[in-house]
Amino acid sequence: MVADLSPAQVRAAIQQYLLEALPKPEAATRLELAQFARMLRDYPERGGKMLRGTLLVYTGLAYGASLEEVLPVAAALELFQNWALIHDDIEDASDERRGKPALHKLYGVPLALNAGDALHARQWALLVEAGASRGVLLEFVHMVEQTAQGQHLEMSWMEGQRFDLGEADYLEMVGQKAAYYTAVAPLRLGALAAGAEPPAAFTEAGMKLGIGFQIVDDVLNLMGDPAKYGKEIAGDLWEGKRTLILLRFLQQASPEERRRAEALLRIPREQKPAPEVQWLHQRLLQSGAVAHAQQVAERLLAEGLEALEPVLRGAPRGAYGALVLEILQSLVRREA
Repeated sequence: MVADLSPAQVRAAIQQYLLEALPKPEAATRLELAQFARMLRDYPERGGKMLRGTLLVYTGLAYGASLEEVLPVAAALELFQNWALIHDDIEDASDERRGKPALHKLYGVPLALNAGDALHARQWALLVEAGASRGVLLEFVHMVEQTAQGQHLEMSWMEGQRFDLGEADYLEMVGQKAAYYTAVAPLRLGALAAGAEPPAAFTEAGMKLGIGFQIVDDVLNLMGDPAKYGKEIAGDLWEGKRTLILLRFLQQASPEERRRAEALLRIPREQKPAPEVQWLHQRLLQSGAVAHAQQVAERLLAEGLEALEPVLRGAPRGAYGALVLEILQSLVRREA
């Protein structure tokens, strides 16, 4: 049993395992392949919170696994996060990721897409090379499918200029796109990597926690500290994302303000007038829509934690289960 394994130590172990699995520029036989290696290592080397991998490790330890057994699965989960972000940044035309230019801004869309595909392949290679169980592999398949389905919903709404959406639509979309891989999959994968059957609460409560996490991300996109947030402030408005905050504002706005907001959101990102984006940004902050979203996130956090607490504290190694709860408690009360 690993004793006193801090979150910082877990993050360092995951990142080391992940980076060792990626090609090294100095080993490349051509300059072009050295660039390829640098691109694959770019997002992983930028760091990040490694929230999902850390949740997975502590859950696996709570259910009796060794660190050596869960590290490959956690590294593969973080690789999923990185290649999905590369593709997401392209699909959203995002400018920044983790405080630096998005990969496609540095190298162009074709090369960035190719790098994302290569990281996707390495995700599966890590799992196969580690002899991951059928249950772990099928959970990864389900996670990728859920994420892609949720992404399709969001992009379809934006492409189709849909504004006839409400809170239930948002919760369905974000549950698939973000919540599953943020909280449900790490909890389930941790148990599966330990050879245990994941409790039903991991799915039910994990969805609430993952949705709360994404709502807070939407809030931070409008009012976060740029130095801590690591992404473009108000980027969701430039991209036209249908967040809970935006949908709440549109439902309560006057007909004139709603028409003005919808007209702005229909304009492609590169043609949006900055003063209009600034107007909508300020109106969202003033309208009470942000406060409503924060309240929803807090409620989901409380409900999710209440359901998970007895399950995680009752795990074979309850001390590690308590560490999982500590991390989950920080999901909504965060600044980045």
